[in-house]
Amino acid sequence: MTGGPLTVVVTGGSNSSGIAVARAFALAGHRVFTIGSNEARIRAAAAEAGNDVTPLVCDLSRLESVRELASEIHGSSERVDGVIHLVGGWRGAKGIEDQPDEDWSTLEQSAITTLRNVSRVFYKDLASSPTGRFAMVSSTAVAAPTAGAATYAAAKAAAETWTLAVADGFRRDQSGNSGIKDEPVEQHSAAVVFVVKSLLDAAMRREHPERKFPGYTDVEDLAAAAVGLFDKPAAELNGQRLLLAK
Repeated sequence: MTGGPLTVVVTGGSNSSGIAVARAFALAGHRVFTIGSNEARIRAAAAEAGNDVTPLVCDLSRLESVRELASEIHGSSERVDGVIHLVGGWRGAKGIEDQPDEDWSTLEQSAITTLRNVSRVFYKDLASSPTGRFAMVSSTAVAAPTAGAATYAAAKAAAETWTLAVADGFRRDQSGNSGIKDEPVEQHSAAVVFVVKSLLDAAMRREHPERKFPGYTDVEDLAAAAVGLFDKPAAELNGQRLLLAK
């Protein structure tokens, strides 16, 4: 991994993928802030992830709360180098006609609004970091949506679109496009989308030992991919949809 220790923010840190990602970065020697909406859950998750993981509570659907979160992190760290956004959720129905408005409202908040808020607040950090990285987890359903998963696929597609726009922002700010002809800025920040069919953890395997989970991505593999983002050139990564489904 390039350079010294990094400061990484893991949102959605209370779930199994958040724990795995936070643990992987901590084991690699980096400072990790893991974020959740429930204090008891995020504290327990951080303890499971490792001693060097700091739990923080934030309602990521509220822009002002995310700004307060950033101020708190900046109080003990000069800059955030990476944001791994793992907030999402699942809603499904039988078909197009019975897609509830409540499901859309829920996913709009969890999958889209949280991502918009986090990316806007931490954009300057990531753009100024020598190795800035922003990543979200999307679904193969975006490329092959079904009627039953219409709400879910549409929300994920919107989140992907926003993330690719963040990538374009990095590209315009960097890649020699800084507007300063004598001091062009090389690409050093990147925004990417991890694409999975579904995530798999140890608890799911224990609960369903008879299942093979074809095409699922283990949360440990997701964690390794997240850490690996900092080993690859930003210009190679920026704006990519990285398929992790097997």
